[in-house]
Amino acid sequence: MTSPQPAPCCASRRTVLRGAALAGVAGLGATACGGGEGGVASPTPTAPVELGAASEVPVGGSRLYREQRVLVTRPKKDEYRAFSAVCTHAGCVVSKIEDDAAKCGCHGSRFDVHTGKVLRGPASVPLPEVPVRVTGDRLVAGPKTPGA
Repeated sequence: MTSPQPAPCCASRRTVLRGAALAGVAGLGATACGGGEGGVASPTPTAPVELGAASEVPVGGSRLYREQRVLVTRPKKDEYRAFSAVCTHAGCVVSKIEDDAAKCGCHGSRFDVHTGKVLRGPASVPLPEVPVRVTGDRLVAGPKTPGA
C-alpha cells in the first residue's frame, strides 16, 4: 500500500503570477511559501490605500511609497500611473528609484518606473500595474470600493 504524497508547500512562480493576473488588483490574498521565485505574496493592494498628496509626485517624475508597496509615476500634470513595488523575482519591496529605474536591493533587478518593464534581471516579469486615482488632492491606489 502506498502512502499519499503530501501536497507541496509552495505554489510555483507560474501559478502565483497566473493567479495574480487573473485576480487583478482584488487579489486572492493567498501567499506562497517564502523564498525563491515562488515566495511572493499578493503584489498589489487588495483594498484602497491612501498614498498622500498628489503633488508629492513631480510631473515627469515618480515616487516610491515603500510602506504601501506602490510606486507612482506622473507623466503629465493630470496623469498618474502606479505599479506594485514588489519585485517579481522574490517578493522584496524595491528599495529606491534612481535614473527612472526602480531598484530591488535584494538581487539587483531593475524596472522601468514608467512602464513596469524589467530593465535588468534576475526578475523576468514586469511589475503589475495598480489602479490609481486622485480623490480630492490625495492619491489612492487599489480597487475602488463599491459605491465610491
